[in-house]
Amino acid sequence: MSESAPKFEGWMGLDRDSAKGKMVWQKFQPKAWEESDLDLRITHCGICASDLCVLRSGWRPTPYPCCVGHEIVGLVIRVGAQAEGFVIGDRVGVGPQSDSCRGRIDGNCIECSTGNEKYCTKLWTGTYAGRYLDGSMSYGGYALFHRVPSHFVVKIPDGISSAAAAPMLCAGATVYAPLKQYGCGPRKRVGIVGIGGLGHFGILFAKALGADWVSAFSRQPSKQVDALKLGADIYVATGEQQNWSAQHMRSLDLIISTVSSNTLPIDEYMKLLRPNGAFVQVGNPEDGPFTFPAGALIGMGLRFCGSKISNPSEMREMLELAERKGIEPYVEERPMAEANQAIIDMDQGAARYRYVLVN
Repeated sequence: MSESAPKFEGWMGLDRDSAKGKMVWQKFQPKAWEESDLDLRITHCGICASDLCVLRSGWRPTPYPCCVGHEIVGLVIRVGAQAEGFVIGDRVGVGPQSDSCRGRIDGNCIECSTGNEKYCTKLWTGTYAGRYLDGSMSYGGYALFHRVPSHFVVKIPDGISSAAAAPMLCAGATVYAPLKQYGCGPRKRVGIVGIGGLGHFGILFAKALGADWVSAFSRQPSKQVDALKLGADIYVATGEQQNWSAQHMRSLDLIISTVSSNTLPIDEYMKLLRPNGAFVQVGNPEDGPFTFPAGALIGMGLRFCGSKISNPSEMREMLELAERKGIEPYVEERPMAEANQAIIDMDQGAARYRYVLVN
C-alpha cells in the first residue's frame, strides 16, 4: 500500500540571498501526476555546487521560488500504472535530469531514441528549476517528497549505502560518463583536475575502470593525503610547485577538469597530454568563457571536449561498477533541518568531499 497524501514541502529559495543560507521551509506544488510517474519519500539528498549556483542565479535568472537538490535517494511510495519495473518500497535515485522529450513532441528524437537523453534539444527538464512538457515546474530534493517521471529513476544496488549513492547521481555520474566515453581503462594515464566533490569521484572511478596511472591536480597541497588514499598515483599542487607542467609534460592520455572557473590555466594542462589526448571540461564556470591556444590542439592533435552528467543507462552502469568495486566516496551526513548552514559550509569549501542531507 502506498503512503497517502505526501506533504510536498521543502527548503525554498525565494531570491538570490537564499544562497547565503536564507532558504525558507514551505509547501510547493509538484508536477501534475501522470501514470508514468513515481512518488518518492526522500531519505537523502546530496549538496552540489550547482545548487548554490542556481540559488544565486549564477548561470541565468532562476525561476523563484526554487527547491534545489538533484542527488536524490528515496523510497518509492506511489507507482503509476505505466511506470514499469518499480514497486512500492524500492530504494531509488534521481540525478540532475528529470525529463526529456522522449519523442512526445514530434514523434522523433534521435538523442532520446538512442539513449542519449542528456543531450535532448527539444525538452530538457532539470530535476529542479525546470519545466515539464505541461509547463509545470520541477522541484528538487531539499524536501520531504519528490515526484518524477519513472524513466529518469534508477534503482540503488543493495551494496551501496544511501548516503554514498546520493552524490554518485550527479558528482559521480558527471565524471564517470567522460571517463568511459574517452577510453579510461588499462594502459591509460588519466589526470583529474580539482579534488572536490566531483574530482574525488574522478580518482575513484578512473581506478575502478582500470587506469594504469592517475594524477591528481589541485592548487594547494592540503588535499594530497586524501587524493593518495583515494588511489591517485601522484599529487600535483599547481599553486605551490613551479614548472609543474614542464615536469609532467606529455604524461597523460586523458584529463577530466572539474574546476568551475575561467582562470584555469588550460594552456599549461594541454602540455600534459600525449598526442591525440583529450581534455574534457565538466565544471561549468559562472565567471565567463575559457580561452586557450588553438596551436596546442593543432600541434599535438588534441581534443578539447565537454561532457554533461549521465543518461539513465550510464547511471545504472556506474552504480553496478561502484557496487562491484566497493567504491566508498567521502561524504558527511547533515540533517535536512541544517540545510541552510550546510550550503554556507559548502560554499566556503568545508565539505570533504560531499555533504548529504538526511531526512
